[in-house]
Amino acid sequence: MDLIEKIYNAGVVGAGGAGFPSHIKLNNRAEYLIINGVECEPLLGTDKFLMRNKAKEIVLAINEIAKNLGAREVFIATKESYNEEINSVTKEIKENGFRIKIHKMKSFYPAGDEQVLVKEVIGKTVPPGGIPINVNTVVSNVGTAYNIYEAINDKPVIRKFISILGEIKNPMILNVPIGTSILECINAAGGSTIKDYAIIIGGPMMGKIISHEEAKNRTITKTDGALIIISKNHVLYKRKSLGLDKIIKISKSACIQCSYCTDLCPRFLLGHVIRPHRIMRALTCFDEDNEIFNESLLCSECGVCENYACPMGLSPREVNVYIKSIVRAKGKKANQKLLEENSMRDFRLVPTEKLLIRLGLNKYKTQKLQSYMEISADKVTISLKQHIGSPAKPVVEVGQRVEEGQLIGDIEKNLLGAKIHASISGIVKHVGEQIVIESDNKEVIK
Repeated sequence: MDLIEKIYNAGVVGAGGAGFPSHIKLNNRAEYLIINGVECEPLLGTDKFLMRNKAKEIVLAINEIAKNLGAREVFIATKESYNEEINSVTKEIKENGFRIKIHKMKSFYPAGDEQVLVKEVIGKTVPPGGIPINVNTVVSNVGTAYNIYEAINDKPVIRKFISILGEIKNPMILNVPIGTSILECINAAGGSTIKDYAIIIGGPMMGKIISHEEAKNRTITKTDGALIIISKNHVLYKRKSLGLDKIIKISKSACIQCSYCTDLCPRFLLGHVIRPHRIMRALTCFDEDNEIFNESLLCSECGVCENYACPMGLSPREVNVYIKSIVRAKGKKANQKLLEENSMRDFRLVPTEKLLIRLGLNKYKTQKLQSYMEISADKVTISLKQHIGSPAKPVVEVGQRVEEGQLIGDIEKNLLGAKIHASISGIVKHVGEQIVIESDNKEVIK
């Protein structure tokens, strides 16, 4: 069985982003392979943990991926400050005699954005609206590489490494079954240190923020990388709680037309024609057919504009998300013209340390996430759509007993999607958009 078939059968998707099915992304030929070990979202430690503790598996997988792609040059991109992680992967590269280069980057946000990575590592610019393969490059995450190693050994994606930190008694790295309740993850880490809390699922810049009450119905997916516990009084939660109508009204009345959102926009700095300040200006006299709104399609939703650039605390990102939906419905396209890289780009990169302060999360930077715990679950709720594309189709029925690793959701290989597997052994209790499995031995989380 070839590599692509193994990846497809294991249900591997991008572990560090939107969940693009890996059997489709890697079914290509490319000159360059870049493995993303930057972990550019502030505070997170999952990828660093993997590079320290699973370096052998990651390096072996990278070599197989590179051979499949026919890649001429292979890089692991990481931050120059990750000394222990760099030493771990370098040791494995040397012991195996692989031609994998370590590309060390400064600590800025969003260094891990794949288009920024391509520019930093090989000096090429992905065209507006394009993807790395347009410049003969494939970018994948270290977590994805680890899952591919497991796939090579016929093990499907049924568990997830996550960072859990913030207002939590025991900040750590957890290894949990896919479909584990978020509240159970919090309990496993000792529980929250405050009563009225919210949860950032993912990083503070691009993650989804939910309340403690909403978390009761939310479980871990293949793409979740972190849980950050914050107070409901935190500015990040308050901003997310505003709602789109209020965000637009405030934007119309409070935008001072300073252009900082454009000046610091990572895609604008690469040479893409996206000018958030022009979109904010056009919002005042809203006209759906205004050509400037087409530029919203090039927004990567990184959050630099709302969390760092804007002196008024506005959210050009949320405005872009709203405008995108309108523009796409009209079938319009973004400006494909690529300008020269902005001459000020090197001076406008957002330092991670300053970003943490601006986010109001600086007090958590001392949480080093050195502890590790692997937990089991007696109940999992597994979504059939944990990836970009079509949901998997259930292949089990209520009352059926399934074994850990058994296929429960299938999808044709030529479709954009991924297979889903049981993360625990037990009885199927519900089949719908999600599949609920309860352990028949009722083993408590440990």
